[in-house]
Amino acid sequence: MKELFQTMPKILREFGENPELREAFIFSVWRKIAGESLSEHTVPVKLFGKHLVIAVADKMWKRHLELLSDQMIFKLNSALEQEAVTFVEFRIDENRLALERGQKRKDLLDDEKYRETILKQLTPKLRRSAESIKDDNLRLQFLLAAGGCLARKERLKTDPE
Repeated sequence: MKELFQTMPKILREFGENPELREAFIFSVWRKIAGESLSEHTVPVKLFGKHLVIAVADKMWKRHLELLSDQMIFKLNSALEQEAVTFVEFRIDENRLALERGQKRKDLLDDEKYRETILKQLTPKLRRSAESIKDDNLRLQFLLAAGGCLARKERLKTDPE
């Protein structure tokens, strides 16, 4: 997984004009830098240009994270090797967090079906790009991330948030 995050800046530079892919990468990096414990209390919601919206559980988390936002922005941009985010807005949305937690449990149960669905979303260009990744596990992680982004895009067309 570490190798995937190391290749993200290069992939983002190559495919960065795709807003859905850009958003998916930034969401992934958010989850990585937030860590497991902070990710339990936050959910990336939307990226508007360089403005990242994060759902939080309550006022306490919102206040706490607002104090840390400069550090989080620095970590995000450092990991992506570019100024991808300039502002993080924290919104209190307990329902969004509950949905995300429920979705995580569902994803664990449906992991194999999920992978199959995601891999069907891949374009030939993405598959060709992935061929240059020599590590099998890293290649699969890249394809799953890209396919997940495309699947999410399709899902949003039929069920907008």
